[in-house]
Amino acid sequence: MRAIGVMTFGGPEQLEVVEVPEPVPGAGEIRIRIHAAAVSPTDALLRSGAQTATLQARGVVPPYIPGMDLAGTVDALGPGYRGELRTGDPVVALVLPFPAGAYADKIVVPQESVVRAPQGIGLTAASTVLMNAATAKLALNMMNLTEGQLLAVSGSAGAVGGYAIGLAKAAGLTVIADAKPKDEELIRALGADHIAPRNVPFAEAVRGIYPKGVHGVIDGAVLNGLALPAIRDGGHLAVLRAWGGTSKRGISVHKVYVGSGVKDTAMLESLVQSVEHGVLTPRVAGIYPAHDASQAHARLEAGNLRGRLVLDFSATTPDTKIARKVNASRVS
Repeated sequence: MRAIGVMTFGGPEQLEVVEVPEPVPGAGEIRIRIHAAAVSPTDALLRSGAQTATLQARGVVPPYIPGMDLAGTVDALGPGYRGELRTGDPVVALVLPFPAGAYADKIVVPQESVVRAPQGIGLTAASTVLMNAATAKLALNMMNLTEGQLLAVSGSAGAVGGYAIGLAKAAGLTVIADAKPKDEELIRALGADHIAPRNVPFAEAVRGIYPKGVHGVIDGAVLNGLALPAIRDGGHLAVLRAWGGTSKRGISVHKVYVGSGVKDTAMLESLVQSVEHGVLTPRVAGIYPAHDASQAHARLEAGNLRGRLVLDFSATTPDTKIARKVNASRVS
């Protein structure tokens, strides 16, 4: 079976096509034939070696296969499965890349992590939904803001930021989102009530709109402590990367880890419904054949994307692209 992984950590050029044994679903698991896998900054962290400690702690062996977001069809159901999904059904899944992620022809995942794909958008766009939308949803849940309160979103043109705007508006919040002039039309179309211009510091721009500050910030731009001045006393800051800083003025800092939601089937199903109801707008920034994953990662690291890059696994990889065959046992 084809997969895209790294034998040695490093830059995008370390990604290569490998052959690995086809996984077999056990009880409580589903095997998915992957059509598309979204490319995210988390994938780049695994590829570069930033998650080495986690991989070693879980006993994962090379090749290290990235990917947390995927869309495809049900390929096989584990013994005793009694759910509603059937072989051939289009599905999306949110997975942890331990022992192996979504950059592969097939993957076995817990059945709780698999839900039907959103209707009407196709599997390519569907592959870009769950990871970033779940991140935004978890952040909102942790802050527990109430209807009418003020939420500011940094990095609003990114995937998490865009989904945060949609979910926040559906929850009745007033949304202030940062944007460059070229992105203002997009951000308003996503539902933002106010635009915080990017030519001034984020906190200053937010206070320029609401001098008393906002009740919460979802920090998609990874500003961390620089976002705190935008928040009023007793407010909330949701950070998307591990941040060891401290807050003052009674501001609660929430560290969002999307892995905590991989088996929250109800949340995943609600996100699919949000896409179908127009609350969430998937954005595909580009599509690459799976064997060109290194090019996709290089484009990701170049930045300035407005949506997610996607790897297409629906086509067969030429034999000349297969670099090596790996028979190492995978640790689950």
